[in-house]
Amino acid sequence: MEPGEHETEKPTPDLFEAFKEIRDAGKSGFSAFSEAGKSMRTLVAADVSLARSALGRTLALLGVAVSVGASAVLLLMGAMVAWLVQDRGVSLTMAMLSLGLIALGIAGLAAWIGTRYFEHTRMKATRRQLARLGIGELAERAPDPSKDAQGIDITQP
Repeated sequence: MEPGEHETEKPTPDLFEAFKEIRDAGKSGFSAFSEAGKSMRTLVAADVSLARSALGRTLALLGVAVSVGASAVLLLMGAMVAWLVQDRGVSLTMAMLSLGLIALGIAGLAAWIGTRYFEHTRMKATRRQLARLGIGELAERAPDPSKDAQGIDITQP
């Protein structure tokens, strides 16, 4: 050592103390993880309870809406049949048949649109992400996350 330079020497930590610090850090990390898990479980339970309650009320109100709506459609179709027969001179059979075919067409269109929306219930994006993690029935066909589309290894950051 040169004159004028003074080196402050730090004491080396004891191996037992280092293990003790690592153990304490692990305990605090596990404790935080456990608390986060409990909070998440409480949140999910409350959310499911709220959704269950909302589902029951929604189904009850949808039942009322469907029954009142069906009654209204039947009354309107009866009025249209009476109008076609009295004012337009159409026979009763033809008036009922034409309105029935229109209603059947609207019902078919609604069913077709409903089946298109039903595809969203398959949760395709979630299933793809789970497959990338190796979970689910699509896991065997999922691409290797450590390679790109051409099969070249990707270096993880």
